[in-house]
Amino acid sequence: MLTLHHLNDSRSQRILWLLEELGTPYEIKRYRRNATTRLAPPELEAVHPLGKSPVITDDDIKIAESGAVVDYIIRRYGKGTMMPPHGGAEYEAYNEWLHYSEGSAMLPLMLKLYVGRLKEAGAPLFPRIDSEIANHLGHVDGALKGRQFFIGDSLTGADIQMSFVGDMAKAFDTLGPYPDLNAWLARMHARPAFQRSIEKGGEYRFAK
Repeated sequence: MLTLHHLNDSRSQRILWLLEELGTPYEIKRYRRNATTRLAPPELEAVHPLGKSPVITDDDIKIAESGAVVDYIIRRYGKGTMMPPHGGAEYEAYNEWLHYSEGSAMLPLMLKLYVGRLKEAGAPLFPRIDSEIANHLGHVDGALKGRQFFIGDSLTGADIQMSFVGDMAKAFDTLGPYPDLNAWLARMHARPAFQRSIEKGGEYRFAK
């Protein structure tokens, strides 16, 4: 059976949401961050050398990295749903969002998280970081204008993967200028499967 190695307050929350959307049978193995350092516990290193989450195991298959996990689960268990057919423009756009989330959009948000902990020592970097965040959130907001989902007329892995970007932006209270992104995130959070994922995985937050 597929097992999600779930770390609290982490990207594995969106994998839990995906599994709830699909109704795929799965097991959760839970890990807790160190309350002081906020680091993942060393037990995760026994699952994957990086000691990060999400990681899934499915028989003899082991996959880390959110985009790869989302892609695998949808291909293996999606029964033709939650992704466009291969070969068309929608599929290429879908694939771009899967990579964009972690490849570009998350970098300035994570820099804001870590540099913010330096307080005044990090102040010289704040304008550049905030500018990059605005650049990316503006791009995402524009892509969602007039749309309910990132691709097509129903939920896909692109929405699952991009949800963490929206959640981080919300945590930094930066969604005000981006009404379409803000409305999309509210719709995602209102989905019954998302609510079930929170019930099963626990509320998640981002330590600033």
